Parts: sequence; C-alpha cells; structure tokens
Amino acid sequence: MLTATLYGLGTALPMLIGAVVGLRYDLPRPALAGLMAFGAGAMVAAVSTELFQPAFEAEGVVVAGVALMLGALVYVVADHLIENRLGPAALGWALMLGALLDGIPENTALGVSLSAEGGLVLLVAIAVGNVPEAVAGAASMRTQPNFDARRARLLWVVTAVVLVLVVVAANAAADSIQPQQIAVIQAFAGGATIAVLADSLMPEAYREGGWWVGISTAAGFLVAFALGG
Repeated sequence: MLTATLYGLGTALPMLIGAVVGLRYDLPRPALAGLMAFGAGAMVAAVSTELFQPAFEAEGVVVAGVALMLGALVYVVADHLIENRLGPAALGWALMLGALLDGIPENTALGVSLSAEGGLVLLVAIAVGNVPEAVAGAASMRTQPNFDARRARLLWVVTAVVLVLVVVAANAAADSIQPQQIAVIQAFAGGATIAVLADSLMPEAYREGGWWVGISTAAGFLVAFALGG
C-alpha cells in the first residue's frame, strides 16, 4: 500500500504543483500557450499508445470504439453544461474535468501494473501530461468573474486526492481486475482525452500562442512517446 500511495502521489503532486503555479502567477501568454501545446502533444501520444491501443488489441474495434466514443460523449456533454453555466470562463473547469476523466483510468492502470512490479514509465508519462494541463486549467480559472482562489485550490486538492486513492484502490483490487477490463476503461479515457484536446486545449493554445505552438505540440508528443516506448 505504501508503494501504491507513493506512485499515486507521483501523479497527483505534479498536477497540484501545476495548479498552484497557474492559480498564483500571471504566466506570459506565450509560455502558457507553449505549456498547453506541449501537454496536448503528450496527450496525443498517450491516447494512441497507452489508452486506445490496448483495448483495440484485446477487445477489437467495436468494443474499444464504443468505449472511446462514450468517453468523448461524457466529456463533451459535461463541457457543454459547464460552458453554458460559466460562459467564456469555462475553460479552466473543463480542463480540470478532463484531468479527472482521463486521470482515473490512467491511475487505475498504474495501480494494477504495480502488482507486476511495473508502472514507472507509466508514472512518468502521466506526470508529464498532468503538469501543463493543470497549469493551463488553473490559470484559465483566474479569468472567471468573482474568482475564488480558495475554492479553486480546494477543488484541485480534491482532484489530486481522488487520483491518489484510485491508485491505492486499484492496486488493492489488482487480482480481481482483468486486463481486458482495464483496457476498456483506458479506451474510455482516450475518448475523453481526445475531446479535451479538440474542445479545450488545442484551440486555446493556438489562440494564445499562434502558429508556432505546433512545434511545442510535436515536442510534447516526442517526449511522451519516448517515455512510453
């Protein structure tokens, strides 16, 4: 349990640090755009190699595809509801929702992999993707009218705690979770991640940074792909 807790903290603390940075400091717009684009590239690599491919190989295109589309649908609907309620200030909350929807399946896979004395590469890949997503989400929250920094910090802390508990619980239940079930859950996370990229992260990165963010996106993909390989 101690190992699972430490691994869970290894995914949650980088996200929490990124959120604190985004909530406290006014980052230059090019730097924020670069972080968002880098995170988008890392998430593209994670979707293709770590989230969708295992389900595709284990269950086939129909089951994996349904799980992928369901994940996208859940995020898109939730994001639409948030946007209708908050308007232009919804981006930060949408990114936090995305961190939770793709973080829970990823951390579940991490907890299960610890039973086979693995998980280090997955841990690093998750942490690399969590930081820019949290920085961008938290920084965007500050643009909301009547922004409440204490409430925002609390929500990010709760998100981090949930992700730690997911790793611990998945590790405790590893013997009863089949690899095929984990793969389908990961495909669901892949769909949510694709929706985060299309609806929130990449459009905002381009709007804030312009044409050059493609380079940062490619760099994020390269780093995450290299870690996953």
